[in-house]
Amino acid sequence: MDLEIIDNKINHHFETTVEGKTAFIDYKKRPSALVIFHTEVPKELEGRGIAAALTKHVLDYAAREELGVVPFCPYMLAYLKRHPEYHYLVKSKKAV
Repeated sequence: MDLEIIDNKINHHFETTVEGKTAFIDYKKRPSALVIFHTEVPKELEGRGIAAALTKHVLDYAAREELGVVPFCPYMLAYLKRHPEYHYLVKSKKAV
């Protein structure tokens, strides 16, 4: 899925808008990691792979920026279980 995903630094969201509805991942940036709190996709957009595309974007961003991720978000945790190639990014909750 080709989405325009932006880093809305004011709201601490990586987000995309589809059909006038905004899906996002809520985060807090720390010096060495992104703390991921929540992934939200409006009901009208569910089932289209938007959450997966957002999550992949965030993980790829963290890798490029040499940041770890601290996932509190259930969706992010589930995604990481299915994608072991990103496990090296995961940091302990004690690290932040």
